[in-house]
Amino acid sequence: MKNIMLISAALALLSSPLHASDCYADYKAKQDNPLKLHYGVAQITGECSPASAQAELAPRLAKAGWVLLNVVSVFDASGLNERKESAGPFYLRF
Repeated sequence: MKNIMLISAALALLSSPLHASDCYADYKAKQDNPLKLHYGVAQITGECSPASAQAELAPRLAKAGWVLLNVVSVFDASGLNERKESAGPFYLRF
């Protein structure tokens, strides 16, 4: 019985969504006149899903004059280092 409870608890932890502090999204954004594009990485504080990341990032970017084109993916902290160079000055900026 004890083993079943431990296995159930472990499965519940594994299947739960990522905590907000562990959630990041990489995205693409643009500005018009003149056209500028950028790829960036941002921390997400809400639910760790592409839809939630999109809803959270669009207003953040808009404040700085950027339009969110799309959320490429959401990931945990283990994916940060591989994206840092590609994001350049837009790494954790927004």
